[in-house]
Amino acid sequence: MIDHLRVCYRVSIRRACRALGANRSTYHYRARRTEQTALKRRIREIAATRVRYGYKRIWVLLRREGWRVNHKRVHRLYREEGLQMRHKVPRRRVSAKLREDRCTATAANECWSMDFMHDELFDGRRIRVFTVVDNFSRVSPVIGVRSGYRGGDVVEDLKAAAKEYGIPKRIRVDNGPEFVSKELDLWAYLHGVTLDFSRPGKPTDNAFIESFNSSLRKECLNQSWFLSLVDARQKIEAWRIDYNRIRPHSSIGNVPPAEFAQAMNQ
Repeated sequence: MIDHLRVCYRVSIRRACRALGANRSTYHYRARRTEQTALKRRIREIAATRVRYGYKRIWVLLRREGWRVNHKRVHRLYREEGLQMRHKVPRRRVSAKLREDRCTATAANECWSMDFMHDELFDGRRIRVFTVVDNFSRVSPVIGVRSGYRGGDVVEDLKAAAKEYGIPKRIRVDNGPEFVSKELDLWAYLHGVTLDFSRPGKPTDNAFIESFNSSLRKECLNQSWFLSLVDARQKIEAWRIDYNRIRPHSSIGNVPPAEFAQAMNQ
């Protein structure tokens, strides 16, 4: 506004400021704030990958990466970029959260997928089944069965699987409370595992585990009568061993996943 007056009426800075009632120091002030482009870009990248993370969790990840920034600045930039969380994301906007960096797994332990299923015992008591599959070899490292699952239980089952099969580079998961827990996040961070979250309401983002769950449902859960939690664990574990070692898999040349994985390692 001051520059506009100076150009139109050809007056000095002093007279233009006096006419507007502004202090000359305001006109001469130049912001000393450092450029935020790189930080904004990194915040957008994290928000695009972890679609259910708010600014506080993004701030924690930034601090881990070495960014010396407080949560107030992250919150301000988070709002400026229009990344505020919504409790109910409209379906018409879900498709906008694309992941262009996803690639097909080319080796065992490069990418796992995991999910949960539900079933019942003979007396109606509900059980939860934790399923994991290797996207390349189709081997199932572990299938957990419990009456209920928390983040710590997921970590416990993953530790057991890692002792025999090793630690994956990435794990594809949905946005369930067990998968966004602090326990799983800490375990993944300590072991260098990337948690790749799918878009809410898009099961095709995790197609490998959906296909595996379908086989488990049709070939085991729907065919078995579970008398107790122990009985369910034994029968489901027997199916997992059969799936890995005997059952032919059409997508890998009709050979068992364990045989395919062994051939790829030679």
